[in-house]
Amino acid sequence: MDNIHQYEARLAWEGNLGTGTSSYPDYGRNFRIDIVDKPSLLGSADAVFRGDADRHNPEDLLVSAISSCHMLAYLALCTRQGICVTAYEDRAVGIMKLDANGSGRFTEVALNPIVTVASDADAARAERLHELAHKACFIANSCAMPISCQPEIRVDNQ
Repeated sequence: MDNIHQYEARLAWEGNLGTGTSSYPDYGRNFRIDIVDKPSLLGSADAVFRGDADRHNPEDLLVSAISSCHMLAYLALCTRQGICVTAYEDRAVGIMKLDANGSGRFTEVALNPIVTVASDADAARAERLHELAHKACFIANSCAMPISCQPEIRVDNQ
């Protein structure tokens, strides 16, 4: 397996409403992300920044990327450790703070996964694997803000 992987996305701004960026309120924030052989993502700024609330925004996509990367690393670790996960959901929350000059940064992201495992015997190990998943997550390893994880482990009582 190669040590270098490249990812490409084509971004196209769709916000020229006739006068380009002639003034701050007169242009749209909508954009489209195209990735070869995948459905397009329709995006915009967050609604509080004059964007379209019906489209994905970069802030939501960042939090989703962290959450989904953690989940995928976690599921791989569980599989390798013989832990059968039957359900996984997360309510990830990102906090962004705006600076006086209008720029901002995420100050934290909190993952709150609820994981259901098939056996009570696996519950303690399943909880501990979240720390290893965090260390293995490509996206988390690329972020400057702290990322916490407060898992809840449930046992499938079928």
